[in-house]
Amino acid sequence: MALKATIFKAELQVSDLDRHYYNSHSLTLARHPSETDERMMVRLLAFALLASADLAFGRGLSTEDEADLLETAPDGTLATWVDVGLPDERAIRRACHRARRVVVLAYGGKAVDIWWQQNQGAVAPHANLTVLRLTADQGAALAALAARTMKLQCTIQEGTVWLGDESSHLELAPERLQG
Repeated sequence: MALKATIFKAELQVSDLDRHYYNSHSLTLARHPSETDERMMVRLLAFALLASADLAFGRGLSTEDEADLLETAPDGTLATWVDVGLPDERAIRRACHRARRVVVLAYGGKAVDIWWQQNQGAVAPHANLTVLRLTADQGAALAALAARTMKLQCTIQEGTVWLGDESSHLELAPERLQG
């Protein structure tokens, strides 16, 4: 018998002062059996960073060649493709050809440094690619916020993210590696 996804519910209030975007989102996150709390919360952070009415969670881990988050433009084209983790260069190249904007939110400590060193030259020509990096401590702090039911507030200003619930608050500053 196959393991089923674990369902998490999040009420996310986003105040993005950089983009002048202010909205509340009721989100359902399906955590794949092989997904960690850290990866799920990085997906949630990616949603907060790029929040819009048309941004949605993709199938991610459960389906190859699909984004973790995607946004479809009103004309039906793929506006934004988001991957979290350390995708290979071929996957990034395919995403850059499919979508107008591609964002990779890399996490995983020293593994990110090695991945970036190996892939930086190959992905540099993609003008529609943004690569952001979280430190290992930031990823661990995000994982600590994970709960089956979450009420989170997120404020974004000048690239700094304040994310928290009733009992704890984080300050994150994803490092921009490209874009």
